[in-house]
Amino acid sequence: MAVVLAALTLSGCSAKEAKSSQTALAEKIVLPGPVVSVAQGEIEGVNQDGINVFRGIQYAAPPVGELRWAPPIAPAAWEGVRDASDFGPSCIQPPVPPVSVYYDPPESASEDCLSLNVWAPEHAEDAPVIVWIHGGSLRIGGAAQPVYDGTAYAERNVVFVSINYRLGVLGWLAHPELIEESPGGLSGNYGLMDQIAALEWVQDNIDQFGGDPSNVTVMGESAGALSVTYLLTSPIAEGLFDKAIIQSTNTRNFAELGEASYDLPAAEMEGVNLFKTLELKTLDAARAADPQELTNRSTMAGYAPAGTIDGTYVPRQLNEAFDDGEFAKVPVLAGFNSGEARTYRMLLPRKPKTPEAYEDAIRARYGNEAEAFLALYPADDMEESMLAVNRDNVFGWSTERIVRSAAQAGEPAYLYVFDHCYPAMEARDLCAFHASEVPFVFGTVGTPESYPPRWPQPEVDEVEALASVLVDYWASFASTGRPESANGPAWAPYSDDEAYLHIGDKPELRHDAYSGMFEFHEALYQKRRAAGEGWFMRVGLNAEPIE
Repeated sequence: MAVVLAALTLSGCSAKEAKSSQTALAEKIVLPGPVVSVAQGEIEGVNQDGINVFRGIQYAAPPVGELRWAPPIAPAAWEGVRDASDFGPSCIQPPVPPVSVYYDPPESASEDCLSLNVWAPEHAEDAPVIVWIHGGSLRIGGAAQPVYDGTAYAERNVVFVSINYRLGVLGWLAHPELIEESPGGLSGNYGLMDQIAALEWVQDNIDQFGGDPSNVTVMGESAGALSVTYLLTSPIAEGLFDKAIIQSTNTRNFAELGEASYDLPAAEMEGVNLFKTLELKTLDAARAADPQELTNRSTMAGYAPAGTIDGTYVPRQLNEAFDDGEFAKVPVLAGFNSGEARTYRMLLPRKPKTPEAYEDAIRARYGNEAEAFLALYPADDMEESMLAVNRDNVFGWSTERIVRSAAQAGEPAYLYVFDHCYPAMEARDLCAFHASEVPFVFGTVGTPESYPPRWPQPEVDEVEALASVLVDYWASFASTGRPESANGPAWAPYSDDEAYLHIGDKPELRHDAYSGMFEFHEALYQKRRAAGEGWFMRVGLNAEPIE
């Protein structure tokens, strides 16, 4: 491993200055930082209790000016040793309402944001690698969020990497002028291109940190999990990772480049309409616009970032790719949360006034499938049924479908359902809400300063033991492809009679998660696909009628 210790020198100090320095050092011991050589030059990080931490490492050139809405390119080389002790800025993003449980504004944000961070054991050699892709609806978030600290993985001999990627309109816009200027006739998916560039950087450089480039796990949650799903189906990402961890993904239909499909206009037409709304007459004008103002105005105009089916980076609709076996054949660990929809109640339709009205509405939409729907999502507790069907339709079915596909391809595949609820969650009716597993699988769950301000915080002794077991599972999967913990039950693969790990107060092996759920939603998907209809997030009282 190409790590050398930087010399720490004190010179030219008076006795008074030296005494002052000694007092400061007594309060906080600062050790010499580790120095690593990467492709562009040398960087100096920090050593924290035997873990080498490098922050804000540039993996691509600033995507500004003509590089706004262009594929990432390698950064320029530098001379000397560049400081890597502080996180780089997060990517430009719109503000989040302060009342949101996910409200966690970045300390700084910039269009020049394509950086990554590394946590490595001090004496690592050929250690497994995890590359973390954060969530946030492809709109918000960043690798600098304290909850994503990689220390717990480095303590388990994993080199942990977290990345930034372009968000919102700056990362996912498709537009005809961008297609015209692209040598490959592409547009959109710039954030995905960033993720691939970061994975290429890992292949070229991670051995310098003690990581094994032939043992890389890509891991993400929510929009990060969706990104991992894109990567699984992308031929451009082939060979860049060896395993996948997917926490709460979805596989809905997305707009396609160049043609309307599944009741969606061509992807680039959204860009045309957005430019009209924002009164941007040319691509040059859009590239000259202030990035924060452009992001805020696009969000207010209703722009919702998403991947584009472009025939190259995302060649096909995700479900169709999994149907036909067109995905990376790698071990998969994936799951979802029992309370996924609890933080999205505002998106649910209004509850009918009576159970009879609920049943009538379901029968009007689901026809011959209505009785099967009502058996899974009955009228006796309409709100819970509405939450459950949204969980299953958006996250549960999609996630289990990927696990099934991997298992059917002969790969080790593991499913979990996170169903843990500590008192602070229960008090706000947020048991096992979307993303609530993240602090557990990072081992940051008992660290109050790592939480967003509105996040329900647990007592440390309520959660530390469970978090430790989950980090064990995740880290061992990254190492060997098998999730194991000395303090948890054996986790059987999904191929063993639809086995899954139920994560409640403690992990427990079970079979057939939410019995009947997968079969019901799979049958609906196949029926809609046969009719040429797309699969979207409209379900239950919001569903389009089935013919």
